[in-house]
Amino acid sequence: MRAQLIRDNGGPEVFEAAELVMEQAATVLRQTPHPHTMQIAMKTLLTLACAVVVSACASSQVAHTAAATTATIVPASAVTWEQLNPARGDKSPRAATLWGDRNGTVATGFLVRFVDGFSSPPHIHNVSYRGVVIRGLVHNGDPKADAVWMPVGSYWTQPKGGVHITAANGGETVAYIEIEEGPYLVRPADQAFDAGEEPVNVDASRVAWAETNGVRRAPLWGDPADDAPSGALLQLPAGASAKLQGHGATLRAVVIQGRIDHRGPGQAHAKTLEPGSYFGAEGASTHQVACLEGSSCVLYVRVEGRLDVVVEARE
Repeated sequence: MRAQLIRDNGGPEVFEAAELVMEQAATVLRQTPHPHTMQIAMKTLLTLACAVVVSACASSQVAHTAAATTATIVPASAVTWEQLNPARGDKSPRAATLWGDRNGTVATGFLVRFVDGFSSPPHIHNVSYRGVVIRGLVHNGDPKADAVWMPVGSYWTQPKGGVHITAANGGETVAYIEIEEGPYLVRPADQAFDAGEEPVNVDASRVAWAETNGVRRAPLWGDPADDAPSGALLQLPAGASAKLQGHGATLRAVVIQGRIDHRGPGQAHAKTLEPGSYFGAEGASTHQVACLEGSSCVLYVRVEGRLDVVVEARE
């Protein structure tokens, strides 16, 4: 009986409070010899014990409600653009935060938009970052190296303290950038330092995919088997549908290529998302995604904990 009540009403702390009241009741009753007085005391203490249980259960339910999954959707058309490096004025690329706080100290994901022909001076960053190309071509590397243009779906990392340049080609270029801590700052090359990290550049044609039930997955960083953050690319063929089931603290995803219909926790209807759009949730969550006809879809997905991808049969 007690185990059943614990399971149904929020945990052992509820009954610890009630048992304390009942122990006090027993003490009072032992000191109350008169039958009529004893009956009144018993009714009063039982009422108090019930009130304690009801109050504790209510508090438990409030706590469960507060911990409920919340979903966030940021369509690419709704982002707010601002200068990435205000010190460069109008020459600065534009940035739009999707989640986190680029100017704070927390992990953050944001978009960067470059004009055609952009090329930065040699510089460093105070934090390491990773990037995925969403539109156009990006070169990121040593200032003395020949340009290696990475197309849509390519992935790269830039270690903190390392001198490099970033350049863009092919019309308006957009990339997704992610940092594990902030703030994200640009500093002159003469402040370079060795962080003991090596840069990574993976052209889209060299991404190592593994296919399961028609969905391809390419782990990029971290270990998806533990509860620490990890990131991967997911590719769905046109017309395919799947459920993304995050079992950890967070699930965050950015549309890299193609157009998807997305329906997450608390959404009655699906919303169409273009490249550069973001969806995410705190806590365990399930997201329904459908790749619209026309081209395959690629998502960058960052999770804390396990991610299951359940492919749904086509009708």
